[in-house]
Amino acid sequence: MTVSPDVWKIASVADAARARAAVDRIATDAGAPTLERARLLTALTARLRRCLARGGEWELLLHVRQSAGQSGRLEASLSPVGHCGPGPLDEAPPLTCSLPHQPAQDGASVATSLPEALLRADEHTAAVLNLLDEQESLVRLHREELHQTNQGVLALHADLEAAARAQRDLLEAERTARAEAERARRLLTFLGDASAAITSSLSHTAILHRLSDILVPDYAEHLDVWLFDEEEYADHEDDRAPRVREHSAAAVAAARTGRPQHAAAHRGALPGVDDLPPSALSPQRPLLAIPLVAQRLLGVLTLTAPGPRFDEDTSVMLVELARRVGVALDHAHRYQQSRNTAEALQRAQLTELPTPPGLLLAARYLPATWGMNIGGDWYDAFLQPDGSLLAVIGDVTGHGLHAAVVMGQLRTALRAYAVENATPGEILTRLHRMLGHLQPDLYATALIARFRPGEPEVVWASAGHPPAVVRAADGTVRVLDAKPGVMLGIPLHYVYTDQRADLPAGSSLVLYTDGLVERRGQGIDPGIGRLSHALAALNTPELEQDLDAAADALLKPLLHDSERDDDVCLLLCHTVALYGPEVTAAGRDDRTDRRG
Repeated sequence: MTVSPDVWKIASVADAARARAAVDRIATDAGAPTLERARLLTALTARLRRCLARGGEWELLLHVRQSAGQSGRLEASLSPVGHCGPGPLDEAPPLTCSLPHQPAQDGASVATSLPEALLRADEHTAAVLNLLDEQESLVRLHREELHQTNQGVLALHADLEAAARAQRDLLEAERTARAEAERARRLLTFLGDASAAITSSLSHTAILHRLSDILVPDYAEHLDVWLFDEEEYADHEDDRAPRVREHSAAAVAAARTGRPQHAAAHRGALPGVDDLPPSALSPQRPLLAIPLVAQRLLGVLTLTAPGPRFDEDTSVMLVELARRVGVALDHAHRYQQSRNTAEALQRAQLTELPTPPGLLLAARYLPATWGMNIGGDWYDAFLQPDGSLLAVIGDVTGHGLHAAVVMGQLRTALRAYAVENATPGEILTRLHRMLGHLQPDLYATALIARFRPGEPEVVWASAGHPPAVVRAADGTVRVLDAKPGVMLGIPLHYVYTDQRADLPAGSSLVLYTDGLVERRGQGIDPGIGRLSHALAALNTPELEQDLDAAADALLKPLLHDSERDDDVCLLLCHTVALYGPEVTAAGRDDRTDRRG
């Protein structure tokens, strides 16, 4: 709904002031907001001032437009009466102000004095100033909040920067710790691998060569090993064993004090290591001399640094490795002593072969090339009172000094039982009872063959031993593979029986121990096949002219391609024809024996 407009004639300043006061009253009575009312009056005053500046008479039209509710709005527009200077002013949009409720019907027509209008203007100014004060208070509050926020942001940035620095420090510390842990892990892994490589050998030469391969060039530019018993080691090792011709002062100090020594132009400050002046043998590179100690001081290991200095962690690892090298060298020394003793005892009990009529003999004994597998294998050949010859081959279980001692006991007992002209089976039966009584935890294998001069056969018995191999005069080879008896010493009552095999003149019988034919993962049968093939390759003239060379020819194809981890015994027996008095004597002895 639109109320009829009020029209105010404006021709002077007083008219403009009264019109403005009327607008103020209408807006005030209708409850218009102070700020909006002030904005309306300020804009109206500016338009009235422009109208007065142009001159002429103007009309101010006031419209109160009401909506469906109680609220409405006040519209004010100026228009000229007639022509008032250049440019139309009524093109400007009407000024508006919202009215919360209906103004009084006579509000516009009631005259308002100019002083009263001026005072009311001051009220508007005061209201605006109050609003400005409130806004300034809000601005100050917001400015303070912004300042505090800025301070908080700065503090937060400082905290974040500190946290970032702390995180960087932690990451750097973690990287350093990881690098140190990885380095320690590598050193421990290297120490374990090096220890395994060194302690896996019982040879002084192999230990020192492996030590050089392990340390040079990563952990040492060069190394020297000074062994106090070097001459003793050289008796048993090859000529490649490293020897120190001239020893540094650090090595001499380490030998004298038993403590590691560091010789360099700078202090090493290595854990547990004494510092010395630089060595004349290595003035540019530091030296680290470490004693090799087991139950006694064995020598000194001298290392030349691969760089300008030795690292602390690396030096600790090297000292520990040297300790383990000392233990390995001591074990090798003790092993070599035991091996030499066992081998000497073993060889001392081997028989010088007899030279009976009608029979050629050749024997070989080869100790194991590595390990303590020495002692226990033996051969023997001797004459019985009736003129026959017993050829014996045997193998005691176990190795070392104990096996060599038991082998000697069996050899002696066998010869004692043979004095009674016992057969091979009877001798083995007695040995079986004796070994079971004296050495219940030790066993042995043996094969005994009896030859009678002039007889074209051999009588033999076996106690769990590899079968003998026979070569006939025509070169054919067969294995005496009759079922052998049990091993000697097995806790079982057993009686060994004699076996017979044809062995005419020109035939050969080969007795051997399992070290000749047995290889890891292959069993014994392939080895017996190789032995048979090598025996068949020989001819009768070779056998009769040089039986020792024939024995070597048998060994060569079986042993040339393999390190021996067991002793090897070989007894080669070759029969020849008897002529003249030897045949008559042999026949007479045979008839006497049969009558008895």
